[in-house]
Amino acid sequence: MDEILYWLWMVEVLGYGSKYAGQALAWGGDARNFYQALQAGRRPKFLRRAMLERAGTLQPQELERRLADCRRAGAAILTPDDPDYPRRFLSLPDLPLVLYATGSTACLNDGRYVAMVGTRRPTPYGTRACRELSLELARQGVVLVSGMADGLDGVAQAAAVEAGRPTIAFLGTPIDKTYPAANAGLRADIERMGGAVLSEYPPGFAAKMHSTFLCRNRLIAAMGEVLCVAEASARSGTMNTVGHARRYGRPVFAVPGSIFSRASEGTNDLLRTGQARMLCTAGDVGCALGLAPKENLWQNDPEEASVPGLSPAAQKVLAVLGPEPMYLQQICQAAGLPAPQVLAAYTELELAGAAIPGPGRTLSAAR
Repeated sequence: MDEILYWLWMVEVLGYGSKYAGQALAWGGDARNFYQALQAGRRPKFLRRAMLERAGTLQPQELERRLADCRRAGAAILTPDDPDYPRRFLSLPDLPLVLYATGSTACLNDGRYVAMVGTRRPTPYGTRACRELSLELARQGVVLVSGMADGLDGVAQAAAVEAGRPTIAFLGTPIDKTYPAANAGLRADIERMGGAVLSEYPPGFAAKMHSTFLCRNRLIAAMGEVLCVAEASARSGTMNTVGHARRYGRPVFAVPGSIFSRASEGTNDLLRTGQARMLCTAGDVGCALGLAPKENLWQNDPEEASVPGLSPAAQKVLAVLGPEPMYLQQICQAAGLPAPQVLAAYTELELAGAAIPGPGRTLSAAR
């Protein structure tokens, strides 16, 4: 039997976007083992009655038609054991067990990822801010992540296309449906430029879509190393994405807006309450990612950053630090060092007075 069928079956048993997905994999190891364990009568504590009923009435081979549907739609099927599956999702408690993808999956790993989101009804100010920030980030080699929706999501991804860079779109609809339909051209451009369009929902998925867009927001937040909010009202799907980013420990940046604009109530509140950092230039995000612009490379200059007596690992960490706090994962990626060495360097740099620790295992240069 095709191994993918076990993954399709597991999704049907647990439900789409299930908060139990991580527990299920930790318990079973993979989809086939999960299926075989249930067939053998084992019952994990987290499994609900409805899940057990589905497991008892559905067999993996009954989902073979979905493989043919995906072939017709030109959609690839990605599961956690696929090398193209986004590795950033593997540690999520509610990771997607199956992703459907069109375009190129080559952009899903080994890049630098920034999620850019915003209101579906932007002001001219919000549109300009989103476009210019997205364009500059894309030109710096960042892979932008968004939802290809009306408004600023589409603006961000159109900017990536304009820059000739791949971008990743997560849909709240079945993979064979573009919503809104007006973005069909943008979708084609994304796929043509080496980007990817992904969804948790298979071709022809016909269930109610009232919660699927909120569910997909977690994937946008999780894929980005940081989340940028260009413009958002106080109550919106964008703020839902912010909630997921905070839950996953992703830094949040927000563009300040007019105090008289309802479209900026959400972003201004994030800044006022300290839930987001100020986003005024692409360099604000670049510093957080260790991608400082050439004219501002003082923190990346080994001679300028050098402190006598430091270990080679600590010198490497110090060389990538700037005035903006960086998270452990960001420092590991920028310095090319494993987490244990970076953590040891934290202490060494703090004792030397060369770096300042912050909340959430962040670190910034002391000068």
